[in-house]
Amino acid sequence: MKKILILSANPKNTANLRLDEEVREIKNTLAISPHRDEFQIITESAVRVDDLTRFLSHHQPTIVHFSGHGSGTDGLALEDNFGNAQLVSTQALAKLFDLFQQKVECVLLNACYSEEQATAIHQHIDCVVGMNQAIGDQAAIKFSIGFYTAFGAGMNYEDCFQMGCTSIDLQGIPEYATPEIKIRRRRYQIEKLTNPAKFDDSNSMNHDNKGGQNLSISIGGNATGSAIQTGDSNTANINFQQVSLPAPATVNIEAEINALREIIAKLETSDRRKIDNAFEDAQEELNKPQPDKDEVGDALNRALKYAKKAEGFASTIGRLQPHITKITAWLGANWHDLLNLVNLT
Repeated sequence: MKKILILSANPKNTANLRLDEEVREIKNTLAISPHRDEFQIITESAVRVDDLTRFLSHHQPTIVHFSGHGSGTDGLALEDNFGNAQLVSTQALAKLFDLFQQKVECVLLNACYSEEQATAIHQHIDCVVGMNQAIGDQAAIKFSIGFYTAFGAGMNYEDCFQMGCTSIDLQGIPEYATPEIKIRRRRYQIEKLTNPAKFDDSNSMNHDNKGGQNLSISIGGNATGSAIQTGDSNTANINFQQVSLPAPATVNIEAEINALREIIAKLETSDRRKIDNAFEDAQEELNKPQPDKDEVGDALNRALKYAKKAEGFASTIGRLQPHITKITAWLGANWHDLLNLVNLT
């Protein structure tokens, strides 16, 4: 069951907002939705700074909805112990949601000038909605009604966002372009649902060493260095291969990154969300008219370092090597260190 945590704050030294009406409309909308039995609504009002970690830890929500005041670069306004405004910085919010990225799917900041916080939180959460300027009560409420109407009908988050904007527009309110969405589409997960055979590990090699015998793995080539990896009764002798890089112009970088991602997607790891976020950051940069290769390289470096900690990474090195070789050629000399992550040089 998905949990929707609605947090609201209207400090007494700030302009009065119609937050109770917004919460009531959200509840009424979801109560009559086709999927009303598939989620739980939790509301917390007059939220103080100290409440944030407690509510997120206790409720473990799927969606976090904040209604209140935003202050642009200064952060979001919650309440202090006396009911006055206390700002929470953008950086602190991003760090907070980093701790809950395994559970939270979507964050909706229904507050003025909250796009900066949305961008920061999006480093860790797949879908975040913020406002690119001030938004009035009526527009904020209509957006929530549209968003949760779509959500209650089983639509995806992007369609929920579009429904929210359309609901504002249908009322003739000019603020329909104020909400902004930051979203990652997890292509490999969609492919896994539509083509599960491709991700079937039943025919893969079993690497369990139940017999306690020594297993020796040698990755050959022209060795320029070596490393010893030891585990329970296992020894792996890993030689670093020298490789020749292809011409950058011959590399289909998107195809190589997608192939890399498919291989890594099969690893069992607690860092799955961080790996996926890194790949999405790389893809987002590639989609730009003039992508920054250093930004792409940094994102892939993060993905590989998280993946390297996963059990079973060593068994994927042989399949990763040809793709890393081509990716490194495209990235340029600044990123030759990526080769070392898969025992190449």
